[in-house]
Amino acid sequence: MELDNVTDANFETEVANSTKPVLLDAWATWCQPCLALSPILVELADDLKDKIDIKKINADENPITVGNLGIRGLPTMVLYKSGKILGTKVGAASKKHISDWIETILE
Repeated sequence: MELDNVTDANFETEVANSTKPVLLDAWATWCQPCLALSPILVELADDLKDKIDIKKINADENPITVGNLGIRGLPTMVLYKSGKILGTKVGAASKKHISDWIETILE
């Protein structure tokens, strides 16, 4: 499974206007913690596919959206529901930690 990529051009459609909650992962190719986090998010996307969509945005290629979100460190995960930010988590974390964080916020 590969995660969908969000861009400055499709952010509104893919994230802000999504009918399903979205976890958006801001990452970069040079960011080692981002690369370590990627397979964890792929697993979570499969585990939680009925509850949430997990998508990625390349911070270097999409500076408008990343800037609008105030992202300063990578990786940064932003959890959206109905176009509103419910939570933000900066840095890599374990699968269980991220899953528990998502579950707590979406309850």
